Amino acid sequence: MEAAELLRKYNIAAPRYTSYPTVPYWDNENFSATQWKRRLVTAYGEHKDEGISLYIHLPFCESLCTYCGCNTRITKNHGVELPYIDALLKEWEMYCALLGERPKIKEIHLGGGTPTFFSADNLKQLLETIAGASKFNDDAACSFEGHPDNTTADHLQVLYNLGFKRVSFGIQDFDPKVQFMINRYQTPEQVLKITELARSIGYQSINYDLIYGLPGQNMGGLIETINEVIALKPDRIAFYSYAHVPWIKAGQRHFTEKDIPQGDEKFALYQQGREMLVAAGYEEIGMDHFALKTDSLYIASEEGKLHRNFMGYTDQHTHILLGLGVSSISDCGTAFAQNAKTVEEYKKFILSDELAVQKGHLLSEEDLRIRRQILDLMCQSETCFVDDIPAAVVERLQPMIADRLVAIRNKEVKILPLGKSFLRNVCMAFDERLWQQQPKTQLFSAAI
Repeated sequence: MEAAELLRKYNIAAPRYTSYPTVPYWDNENFSATQWKRRLVTAYGEHKDEGISLYIHLPFCESLCTYCGCNTRITKNHGVELPYIDALLKEWEMYCALLGERPKIKEIHLGGGTPTFFSADNLKQLLETIAGASKFNDDAACSFEGHPDNTTADHLQVLYNLGFKRVSFGIQDFDPKVQFMINRYQTPEQVLKITELARSIGYQSINYDLIYGLPGQNMGGLIETINEVIALKPDRIAFYSYAHVPWIKAGQRHFTEKDIPQGDEKFALYQQGREMLVAAGYEEIGMDHFALKTDSLYIASEEGKLHRNFMGYTDQHTHILLGLGVSSISDCGTAFAQNAKTVEEYKKFILSDELAVQKGHLLSEEDLRIRRQILDLMCQSETCFVDDIPAAVVERLQPMIADRLVAIRNKEVKILPLGKSFLRNVCMAFDERLWQQQPKTQLFSAAI
């Protein structure tokens, strides 16, 4: 079957599978913060020696990027920084008290929003307090997201001194027309300058985020953007599909479907970008990610150690992920918990000496089994069953087997090279909660 035909067949609404069950299918009615704390304490008792992953959500941005699907708060008032940091530190202390000690941090990521909205001094205060007035362990993976337009030498140096060796810059597209449409501006010269500065300080891994399918984007502009990126040679590249979800993110109503590449045109952008990155020496990692062979993400993939959590793909594996800040999601292996989604609600919980957990899910035995299968597919491109593959899964996979996207051998399901572009669709075949309760409204963006 031709690529265009495959696209038309499989370009349906599909989850990104940063978790299983996916957030819309969490059983919030049978969840409570008390149950979350109980399961977290149990999991920590079993796995504390390996350390935890820590995600800190810093939601503030000075301007709205209209394509963005993240939880953000738009303001130019930097007086919001310290009160928010105070809340984060209080939330951290509550978790430390619950666990009975300050846990070892194996992985930490600052996400947003725009983490570099915060001053370097305020980030230093936040992180030194969390780390215990010292830098993080040398074996900890410390990373942050930076805007090329406002990340300063002070940001880079202060965070590097604390143990941060990885930074991700949001590029999206260099085409001025696209940048105008999405209200996101940075020039190749700015990106070159901040990249060279990060490397000169000692950063070991630099990631660029790129998006295909943005409003106003065309083939010529995308090719020019990727050529600029290849010349800068970041260690990693995340090449994402634009998720058009205006029913969730009002900022996306600034443009319509007429402004957005659709169907064959969008898939052609993806194919072109993917081919250019592979030709330039980048290896495809899981879904949407590419890395040079010298980068730890590629090495982890080759060694079968690649992991995926709410922070995305990582070369670290921990059973526990704690999320601090508004809307952050935590995971203890057998339960998920998400914080309140507005800054005001989040602060209200914390000021009342309560964790800000507002929703979550307790994983059943079946959930745990399916979660492992989907993680294996996402990270290793294959999964193996202990018992026979369920008949329903085999039946759902039949069209993909016929289209040479996947193969079944004995108790193993393997993604074939062509199937890497349709990984979300393959995972859907395993998603029992989705099949048991088909959505009546659109919950997810298109697969491509």
